[in-house]
Amino acid sequence: MILVIALLALAAWATVATVIELRRDGYRRTPTDWKRIDGHEVGHQAESGHVYR
Repeated sequence: MILVIALLALAAWATVATVIELRRDGYRRTPTDWKRIDGHEVGHQAESGHVYR
């Protein structure tokens, strides 16, 4: 029974530590600034018969 309690405590600690690290790692999704990409047109290289989203 002590092993089960220790395993549950370890799993809880790992979950909390993972959430904390993911919140403070600095990674955030940022949209692409298409003005900084040279010569990019959405339909410029589109091929017939393909669906582009």
